[in-house]
Amino acid sequence: MSEAQTLVLGGGCFWCTEAVYVKVRGILDVESGYSNGRAERPTYEQVCAGATGHAEVVKLTYDPAQISVRQILEIFFVVHDPTTLNRQGNDSGTQYRSGIYYTTPDQKVVADDMIREMGRDKLFREPIVTEVQPLANYWPAEDYHQDFFEKNPNQGYCVAVAGPKVAKFRKTFAELAKD
Repeated sequence: MSEAQTLVLGGGCFWCTEAVYVKVRGILDVESGYSNGRAERPTYEQVCAGATGHAEVVKLTYDPAQISVRQILEIFFVVHDPTTLNRQGNDSGTQYRSGIYYTTPDQKVVADDMIREMGRDKLFREPIVTEVQPLANYWPAEDYHQDFFEKNPNQGYCVAVAGPKVAKFRKTFAELAKD
């Protein structure tokens, strides 16, 4: 195994994003959290109020020998809408913005290249608004948010929103799904 790396993604509600990435081969760990805001050690309530500037994110620890940054981001751009500013579905607010928060220069290059390619190829009807920034001020979410979909598969939001995202991932990226 090569040395594990970290990439942090904001794709709307972290329950949905986490539910997808825990199923991805080469992803070693997924942690829901908050990043790129102003407050130190923000709480869910503070982030939801919109006062901290944090995004709901998932911190991915991955093995680059098993999955590339490009593959991780291909999944990201399929399972969320990168064209809606501060919104995913019915969830709205800056905490639901689309973001790629990199920890290495290579991750930034791959993200910028992909966004440029998708824009050029008009993969989406609207312009991509995903922000690409260095990871800053990350803080893990409260314990009850971790593995939320796995622990609450019949909860309404999980059934209506997270479940379909997991199904879309499995259908589109079957070769990257864990057994």
